[in-house]
Amino acid sequence: MQVVVVGSGAREHALAWRLQQSPGLTELHAAPGNPGIAALGRCHPVRADDADGLLSLALTLGADLVVIGPEGPLVAGIADGLRMNGIPVFGPSAAAAQIEGSKAFAKDVLRAAGVPTAKTLSVARPPCVVKADGLASGKGVFVCRTADEIDEALLAVTALGGEFVIEELLEGEEVSLFALSDGARLVPLGAAQDFKRIGDGDAGPNTGGMGAYSPVPWFADADELVEQVHRPVIDELARRGTPFVGCLFAGLMITADGPKVLEFNARFGDPETQVLLPRLEGDLLELLLAAALGDLSGVAASMTADAAVTVVLAAPDYPARSDYAGAPIKGVENAEAAGALVFHGGTAVRDGTVVTNGGRILSVTGTGTTVADARARAYAAVDLISYEGMQFRRDIAAVASG
Repeated sequence: MQVVVVGSGAREHALAWRLQQSPGLTELHAAPGNPGIAALGRCHPVRADDADGLLSLALTLGADLVVIGPEGPLVAGIADGLRMNGIPVFGPSAAAAQIEGSKAFAKDVLRAAGVPTAKTLSVARPPCVVKADGLASGKGVFVCRTADEIDEALLAVTALGGEFVIEELLEGEEVSLFALSDGARLVPLGAAQDFKRIGDGDAGPNTGGMGAYSPVPWFADADELVEQVHRPVIDELARRGTPFVGCLFAGLMITADGPKVLEFNARFGDPETQVLLPRLEGDLLELLLAAALGDLSGVAASMTADAAVTVVLAAPDYPARSDYAGAPIKGVENAEAAGALVFHGGTAVRDGTVVTNGGRILSVTGTGTTVADARARAYAAVDLISYEGMQFRRDIAAVASG
């Protein structure tokens, strides 16, 4: 099978890494890909948001499956154009992707589906959460405990453009819960916990994610929660004539009153994918193709008992800036030789050398029999990598390492 992965981040590198292991794969392609993916397959200079370019590439290659990684192309309707031309796509339509593309739309779906979520507020008073309505690369959520923080949040979401939503502030533990859907059926894909803020101890602004771990030791009812949370949403989207095909990712807060949805995402998480796929048993290509073809009835996903921890290495000015380019990266080969998985997020090749090219540069993943073991291996590998200005959190998964 000819498979095209759309995107250029660490999530797409992780997807490509796992798809490349499938016995059914003939050739792996990526658009545009990155230096890490280039070691696994053929990268093509087509942007992830170039609908005409992606369609032309898929038709030229005779693609049997296109896997769309990032949310932007999904919300923009890249999947629709491919499907209209008979190409199987793993990823929702533009209409279904509004579950991530618009917080207001998601709230309406959750209300109709009867899924518990944070209450929407008409006025911003502390404590509350201010969210940009549209896509913001993980940087559009502001937790406000004071009036000054509300003022700052309102300025920030206004700068992002578009509408915003004000919600009650929920307290508890956050967890990311994943399931694959073919539009009607669901296959649970496990849970992870990510770390959104830039600094140790959850200090500083939100980011696209600074690390993650899986499994989550205190979270044992993942499959049951998929039925409670994902199932009603899948059914409601189908009822509206916009069936969801792809990976539905629920961000949950486990409160004293039970689990409540913080948000839905219409794709695999980043950095959660980097810890889920090393634990996945079986054939990822088989799963994604079955979903894309509309029939998950004959397949299942299971996770190993092992653990995985990912530490994201970021640019010095991230998240304020995501354009850190040209700094040579050293030690990736040493980290891989030590047993770590190193997924490229924001890299490029200049004069034969891998250099920085973004905000979140690398995702370094360690695996082990326990979270503590996986964490130790991840950080041992991080210490082998360097580039000027490298920043990362030192406390990823510490809470779960006992």
